[in-house]
Amino acid sequence: MAGGKGILSNQAKTYFKSIEMKKLYKIPVLFLSGVLLLFSTASCTKNTNGPGTINNSDQSLTTISGQIYNFPKDSLNESERKSLLFIREEEKLARDVYTALYTQWGINVFSNISSSEQTHMDAILILLNRYAIADPAGAPGVFVNTTLQSLYHQLVQQGSKSILDAYKVGATIEDLDIYDIENSIEGIDNKDILWVYASLTK
Repeated sequence: MAGGKGILSNQAKTYFKSIEMKKLYKIPVLFLSGVLLLFSTASCTKNTNGPGTINNSDQSLTTISGQIYNFPKDSLNESERKSLLFIREEEKLARDVYTALYTQWGINVFSNISSSEQTHMDAILILLNRYAIADPAGAPGVFVNTTLQSLYHQLVQQGSKSILDAYKVGATIEDLDIYDIENSIEGIDNKDILWVYASLTK
């Protein structure tokens, strides 16, 4: 139960700077738009009734909650508590940036993915409520975690430059989310948290 991350890890920061902001900017826009369109379609049509998936914005929160509460409620240490707080805000970062990109460019794919990110946030909130942890999520674009706050401004600013940059920011968010969640899983053994984290990377 040790090793959960409460802040963006140094590895994640390095990954973001050295891979996402450089390598991704070399990917052709048609490829990026295709990836995001496929992601949006999958997130809106995937059958999420089985275990291991929380990717449909229309999925009932009652269904998600029922799946989570099927797992035993084990004790929670400080590392796991910090991890839940961080992932809740990181999913909020994704939702808020996609919402800002949709407002800026009016491209439906950003709105669709934002709705899926809200479902991810809701799943983490169920865990926070189960373990009686206060929710850190506030108004759109506002974060308790200062690293995520800075990252939000950076991504929105970059994505506002052009449609091409907006697609690149979207691809960056997806890789960063998966990277950080997979690293968080390594230090957690509570089955309900593991199920949610694993499902968010599918």
